[in-house]
Amino acid sequence: MNKEMPQDDWAPRSEAVLDDQIASYDEMRRRCPVAHSEYLHWSLFRHEDVVRALHDHHTFSNAASSHPSVPNGMDPPQHTLYRQLIEPYFSAERMAAFEPVCRDIAVKLVDGLPAAGEVELMAAFAEEFALQAQSAFLGWPAELNEPLRRWTRKNHAATLARDRNAMEEVAFEFDGYIRALLAQRRAAGDGTPSDITACLLRERVADRLLNDEEIISILRNWTVGELSTMSASVGILMHYLAARPALQQQLREQPSLLPVAIDEILRIHAPLIANRRITTREVEIGGRRLAAGERVTLIWASANRDEAVFGDPDDFRLDRDPSKNLLYGAGIHVCPGAPLARMELRVILEELLQRGCRLQLVPGKEPVNAVYPASGFAALPLRIERE
Repeated sequence: MNKEMPQDDWAPRSEAVLDDQIASYDEMRRRCPVAHSEYLHWSLFRHEDVVRALHDHHTFSNAASSHPSVPNGMDPPQHTLYRQLIEPYFSAERMAAFEPVCRDIAVKLVDGLPAAGEVELMAAFAEEFALQAQSAFLGWPAELNEPLRRWTRKNHAATLARDRNAMEEVAFEFDGYIRALLAQRRAAGDGTPSDITACLLRERVADRLLNDEEIISILRNWTVGELSTMSASVGILMHYLAARPALQQQLREQPSLLPVAIDEILRIHAPLIANRRITTREVEIGGRRLAAGERVTLIWASANRDEAVFGDPDDFRLDRDPSKNLLYGAGIHVCPGAPLARMELRVILEELLQRGCRLQLVPGKEPVNAVYPASGFAALPLRIERE
């Protein structure tokens, strides 16, 4: 007997939703907080429901991908083994060692901005920072930046279209880049550099070395997450400050406020729209009954704006309880790369603000919103004025 499919409550790929994702998710949270669609299956919009799914990994499994995903697509105990392996790569010691490299990248990009005038910040600055910082962190050559930029865009397009063949091709293309890097490091023998990519070749799990498929999956997860969300975050932050000169000046004068201000701005406008889960058993959530095996989409961009937790979702406050902010998730799958992302965002804003750049909106030129699975802006015209 075929399972009866629920009627769709909304259309995630409709023009109205993609035109303004944040406003659309706000409306869904109030109207239908647990909603079904053919494209995203079941979507959770409320903070309470998303937090419940995050902490109940026995019911809401992370093994939602048809491809191996280390460790994002795993549940305990398998997840625990790999998580313990990767967490040291984001330790305070590694962040302190990488910060000068990251700052050098930021300084060069800020100094490369025009002394005065209009610039499209996404391609010329935000995407470039994400690419350069990620390549430097992983020990990848600069010549890989442009292929990675094209790959990220193809990955977004394939995900939006839910084109399985295109998604397979994109994954295969990325795998090729990484296999070549691994082969180079193996061929170098004792001369292998001590970068993160080389270090992964020496990592062991369950008394054996990681195999290439596991290393590729780890690096793919880091790269997909880092490139898209980092460039989106930089764009969101720059637009937010350009629209609020007083806040921009306050952070210029009080840079110690940057970490909490960055997290709050990215709560208001999420750089990552959603993650997936799959139910392992029948469950009732938000007044809807989901069967075992249902695919679930956790809408971060809505949960972090829930009025029941944050009041007016657009109210910028520096005194919020940080434990409520789901910017980097929660539970056993909380983002291991959060220390890296926080450091990179702090550094890029420190250099922008302290090196005399005043960000201004361009009258008559609106930014172009990015569309699912991306967030932030596809194009961001801003005016730069130097002090």
